[in-house]
Amino acid sequence: MDRGAVGEQVIMKTKEQTPSSERQAAKRIDELRRLLLEHDYKYYVLDQPEITDYQYDQLFQELKGLEEAHPEYLTTDSPTQRVGGVPLSQFDKAPHRSPMLSLQNSYSPEDILAFDERVRKFLKFNGDVEYLCEPKLDGLAIELIYENGELIQALTRGDGEVGEVVTSNIRTLRSVPLKIKGSHWPPRLEVRGEVLMLKEDFRQLNEQQQESGATTFANPRNAAAGTIRQLDPKVVAQRPLRMFCYSPGTREGLEFESQMKFMEQLKSWGFSTVGHLSRQVSNAQEAVAYYHELEGLRHSLPFEIDGMVLKVNSWKLQEALGNIARSPRWANAAKFKPEQALTRIKDIVVQVGRTGALTPVAIMEPVQVGGVKVTHATLHNEQEIQRKDVRVGDWVLVHRAGDVIPEIIEVVLDRRPKDSQVFQMPYSCPACGSASVQVEGEVIRRCVNPLCPAMSKESLKHFASRRAMNIDKLGDKIIEALFEAKLVQRFSDLYKLKVEDLLSLERQGPKSAQNIISSIAKSQNPKLDRFIYALGIRFVGDQTARSLARHFAALDPLMSATQEELEKIEDIGPKVAQSITQAFGQKELVEEIHRLLELGVKPQSPPSTKKEGGMPLQGLSFVVTGTLPMGREEVHELIASLGGKTSSSVSRKTSYLLAGESAGSKLEKAQELKIKILNWEDFQNLLKGA
Repeated sequence: MDRGAVGEQVIMKTKEQTPSSERQAAKRIDELRRLLLEHDYKYYVLDQPEITDYQYDQLFQELKGLEEAHPEYLTTDSPTQRVGGVPLSQFDKAPHRSPMLSLQNSYSPEDILAFDERVRKFLKFNGDVEYLCEPKLDGLAIELIYENGELIQALTRGDGEVGEVVTSNIRTLRSVPLKIKGSHWPPRLEVRGEVLMLKEDFRQLNEQQQESGATTFANPRNAAAGTIRQLDPKVVAQRPLRMFCYSPGTREGLEFESQMKFMEQLKSWGFSTVGHLSRQVSNAQEAVAYYHELEGLRHSLPFEIDGMVLKVNSWKLQEALGNIARSPRWANAAKFKPEQALTRIKDIVVQVGRTGALTPVAIMEPVQVGGVKVTHATLHNEQEIQRKDVRVGDWVLVHRAGDVIPEIIEVVLDRRPKDSQVFQMPYSCPACGSASVQVEGEVIRRCVNPLCPAMSKESLKHFASRRAMNIDKLGDKIIEALFEAKLVQRFSDLYKLKVEDLLSLERQGPKSAQNIISSIAKSQNPKLDRFIYALGIRFVGDQTARSLARHFAALDPLMSATQEELEKIEDIGPKVAQSITQAFGQKELVEEIHRLLELGVKPQSPPSTKKEGGMPLQGLSFVVTGTLPMGREEVHELIASLGGKTSSSVSRKTSYLLAGESAGSKLEKAQELKIKILNWEDFQNLLKGA
């Protein structure tokens, strides 16, 4: 959980100024409390962190040490006496029956051994203690509350005693069961875990944010936290969040010997866990070995982790150990060292994306961060540059977390050159010289020239990408080489390529050249929705492309559709409809589509709605949600083949909601509107005309 930028200077000051008198101690204690409370507010309430976890923990440990040395200054409102964080005023609040405590943090394997020593000393135990080790997930802590097996409430950690009620938002997560599986569970069950976003989902979300002109997120943790705190559950439902559970709240009605047994039961109840990555160990030495193993795995995992959690496995021993002021004595977070490094910015260049978005990128002196050589870091947009005041020549602290793009989190102002100048975004496109504009309500400047070479190059990459035409042997570097050699300037040029054209490029042999040509040929019969998505029309993502393909079933009616016709499609609003009509109103795009068709590209229409045996779903509109025996896309195609229509949102026009396991907010909406709800068996009966 990265708290962001600035703060190193505060820590340096901390190390240099050890209080030498009672007066100095009192002053420093007040200063540290103010700083920690301020950072708690920015982290938990605003979701705008300004220091890293490591920096925060150093400040916290200093305050804790001073309070222990000067107990006369200890107060109940000190950050050391509570978990931290303030409930948001926009949400209702509710108390936790059992406080959601924070874990004590450490940053080295030696601290694991020290923790084990403290545990055995407290228990007066000479033998080995068995531990459960699991990844420390980098997300937002949530408590789920079930009564009689049904989810009735979800709370954020808040201040540990009182949390924000985010039930409507959490119910949209498919990984959260609305009803516990099986029949053997206590009348009331409290389950705690972490809501997070997978790395790949985060990358795609930021692409969508940038394309729509919205602010991008700094990291997956901020994206998850910001999403759960949305006031509109519809926004939450559209974002790919997951929840992984790992502990109980109160333990009433729970009789387990160990933490591992409880984790196994969670899985059988239908909760997502990271049990496959957890390890039960016999002693602290095995825990240290697992810590190193997990550190080596961290970048290959689909989600972010920032360390290992070590828990005494026996529940009986956990009860004996109890808690201290803000943490359990029986658990410890062994964090990995921050993946940060100091380097200098050589230049700031502005890149142009396929939609014309101008993105500033810092070119840095090469530096190793987390075992990877880093030379570039995104600066996102003009607002972000101004907020961090990043300039050419600055020394900066760079952070890298997993597969996320490296980020500049802090400028070392003491080392700034005296002749440095504030960076200004260009008012003309750096690729073609055309004017760049900033649309009202957006944070991104854009090139307005549709023939901009940079936009063309990025559009080609999008066209060939996996979710579009899926030309799997045609990577970005080859596209760039083909573009620079003027062999490919637009989509249709790809289908004119010959093996000899590719052999003219550097480092291209006959075999790889033939593989590329074969891959291009294989892409000539795409599904209609993939072809629509590949065109790169602004605001038309893969889901919207599927809706368009199902509605129009062919290219010609789509290309001639009016804005009014498009807005009648439930998934499409005025902004998207206008973008589609403007795109097909461009002579260049229409001519390019005709060139593709002439060269043998044949988009495949969805299955025909005319089928022998009648049309049992004719005139009916369905919304599909939850986990079903058949894939979501297959269900949509089946409904369309039998005369029905599908939509991604529930409205009064919806005929049926087809709900599988872990259905979310769509189920609530359908119940509210009194829409008939079908399970899979009901749906099968409907298909048979029953």
